[in-house]
Amino acid sequence: MGALLHVAQVIEDTEAEGPGRRFAVWVQGCPLRCAECCNPQMLRFEGGVATDPLALAARALAVPGLEGVSLLGGEPFAQAEACAAFARAVRAGGLGVMIYSGFTLAELQARPDARALLDACDLLVDGPYDRARPEPSRRWIGSANQERRFLTERYRPDDPCWTTPNTIEVRLRKGELVVNGWPALARSMQRGGA
Repeated sequence: MGALLHVAQVIEDTEAEGPGRRFAVWVQGCPLRCAECCNPQMLRFEGGVATDPLALAARALAVPGLEGVSLLGGEPFAQAEACAAFARAVRAGGLGVMIYSGFTLAELQARPDARALLDACDLLVDGPYDRARPEPSRRWIGSANQERRFLTERYRPDDPCWTTPNTIEVRLRKGELVVNGWPALARSMQRGGA
């Protein structure tokens, strides 16, 4: 068995983390320290649930009607080997792969350890979150410095899905409010605003 994936959170069916219905996986651990990170509880590398990436892929593939999966964090490229195993397996099963990374595409392309995960990715949202530049108009983008990188033909820049506003989803899980989606609004709701 290869590397285990340290998972902070899974939402099995969301439309707030990429195009169509998606299986979203937040990984535990991030070497970056973006100011006002949306997920500060996911920064430490300790924690999360150690998970077999192929078992997690089987779980995603068992959810009917999904378009794809989204890898978020934490930082997926900090667990590139395990994330790549997961991404390859879900792509082999017909799902698209979208990854959010605080690294730029150029930074990732310079890292040999990132190659396999980039090769298994259809769509990359790259760049560190910049709290001073929230992005309300480009869907699935947290801040204005971030870019969508279409790495395969699966997703197209001219698709109308990109022109709809950012959204959030709110769930009650085990008595706790769970908010995911557009970072600026999600963070505000978690703090009791909006």
